[in-house]
Amino acid sequence: MTDTIPVRRLRSSLPCVAILATLAATAAPAHAACSGAGAAPDGHNGAKMRRATLCLLNVQRRAHSLRALRENAKLRGAAARYSRLMVRQGFFDHVSPSGSTLQSRVTATHYLDGARSWSIGENIAYGTGPYATPRSIVRSWMHSPGHRANILNGTFRDIGIGIATGAPVQGRRDADGGTYTTDFGYRS
Repeated sequence: MTDTIPVRRLRSSLPCVAILATLAATAAPAHAACSGAGAAPDGHNGAKMRRATLCLLNVQRRAHSLRALRENAKLRGAAARYSRLMVRQGFFDHVSPSGSTLQSRVTATHYLDGARSWSIGENIAYGTGPYATPRSIVRSWMHSPGHRANILNGTFRDIGIGIATGAPVQGRRDADGGTYTTDFGYRS
């Protein structure tokens, strides 16, 4: 049985930046407990950024009495490759220009091999400057109904987090920014 969760997207645009600036003023103190949550991606701090993002997501889940997500290497590989691809090719969408989808990317990792049932979901986002931090990205996801639904989906147990340096838009690929992909999963 295949049970897929709808894929959601978060586009960073001028209106979203204004929302993020407003949200920055109302940061929850629980985020301070996540080391590296205010750091921006620099190409050398990937593990720190992934840990901070996972910590922030799990803070949200704990606040809603949900089990913590655990990092999965297969999902992490799919998410990391996809974030890098979006930056390198200058697109921002859940379907790549070559047609790869969340399901095809996760299937290629063998995460779903042997599963009787499964569920997957994906959040993507990017930000530049102060909006490229894990804190800003997670905060924006939590203020977006579709992204929030993925984060607070109690079915999901696993997560892969991929963060690439740069923004996935033409002329901004080398900008001070970060492109995030989180691939959520459950299999039985």
